[in-house]
Amino acid sequence: MANEVSVGKLRVGNGQPLVIICGPCVVESRELTFQVASEAQKIVKKLALPFIFKSSYKKANRTSGKSFVGIGMDEALKILAEVKREFGLPVLTDVHSETEVRAAADVADVLQIPAFLCRQTELLQAAGRTGKAINIKKGQFMAPEDMQLQAEKVREVGNGGVMLTERGTSFGYHNLIVDMRSLVIMRQSGYPVILDSTHSLQLPGGEKDKTGGQPEYIFPIARAGAAVGIDGLFLETHPDPARALSDASTQLPLSLLESLLFQVKRIDESRREIVQ
Repeated sequence: MANEVSVGKLRVGNGQPLVIICGPCVVESRELTFQVASEAQKIVKKLALPFIFKSSYKKANRTSGKSFVGIGMDEALKILAEVKREFGLPVLTDVHSETEVRAAADVADVLQIPAFLCRQTELLQAAGRTGKAINIKKGQFMAPEDMQLQAEKVREVGNGGVMLTERGTSFGYHNLIVDMRSLVIMRQSGYPVILDSTHSLQLPGGEKDKTGGQPEYIFPIARAGAAVGIDGLFLETHPDPARALSDASTQLPLSLLESLLFQVKRIDESRREIVQ
């Protein structure tokens, strides 16, 4: 059983209800961010699922130098703070360097370490020192059992509120796969485990100057993860993914969110009944 992590009033792991972490990939505008937060909150309330709103204040890891990065860190964090106040939601956002950690921690309830940076000791420890919950994404190049060492870097600075996220493993060029054994292995390390059901379907650099994806597999990957056993489901969602400024090839259409979460919840509940 995974340890329990506090995120505001929510509890993640240790048999707690499946938590949903979702939102648009990046803060594109106040209007879009508020739209997704509002509609997603209505859906999770209807399904009685705990909810953490997710959006990045900027995208530091881009395929091309011409790709959209963000509207500016200060403005994006201001919008996330407004979402937190307006909707009463805990917020998760990525941090990319030690210099950004303090400003992000002033707003976010969960600081997320991107997959490419999951071994960056100083970044992990700087995030850990804020006392906020830390979600570490497993690098595409990492074995699941090695993620325990990254979590311990955060624990060493006095912060035990660590979650680990599976987001796919490199399988040749321009391709990722999800090894469902990873969910079991990381959970055995004692940390709550999250499945990222949208980034796991990226085709990195698969469209020459940008990342491609296979969004048709979001539903089966999410259902499979719920059947294996996870503490939370992470996904990015957008009203019109084709027009999204980041990760357009893998974000779930907002119109499909309720259907996906309904299916995942039913599978999660069935699994819990079986393993009791």
